Amino acid sequence: MVERYIRDVPDFPKKGILFKDITPLLQSAEGLQECLDKMAAAVDPKSYDLICGIESRGFIFGMGLAAKLKKGFVPIRKRGKLPWKTASQAYELEYGTDHIEVHVDAVKPGQKVLLVDDLLATGGTMEAALKLVKQIGGVPVATSFVIELGFLKGREKLKPTPVHALLKF
Repeated sequence: MVERYIRDVPDFPKKGILFKDITPLLQSAEGLQECLDKMAAAVDPKSYDLICGIESRGFIFGMGLAAKLKKGFVPIRKRGKLPWKTASQAYELEYGTDHIEVHVDAVKPGQKVLLVDDLLATGGTMEAALKLVKQIGGVPVATSFVIELGFLKGREKLKPTPVHALLKF
């Protein structure tokens, strides 16, 4: 079970937060393979053409899935990190706003996309990623996460796109 590879770190990054550390999962070949196998089984691979991963840990799981399933991979990055023409989407943080970007030609109009990240918390970043994929003509099929912090109700922001998470806390 993937959960055994998740380490709880109390009071990180600040007092009162119980951080879910995926580092032990990444360090375990067996754990990482199990995680990717379960993520691959959660959404029918025939239902999408590409996998988009959100910087930075979404790259790890998104690239792993893309390689396993022989799908293309599209990076969604923080503003100013991509070298070509980009589309941008703002999203709210608890202390302000930030932006994510994708190349304007990363997804062909009508292509179906699975969006991947390691953690679903409040849902703001993935909500922005969904808007961004739609903005460039993609069709989001589902979102996939290793961990969902259910008490933060992030999946509500992602409706009607299906949400898949291996672990829910």
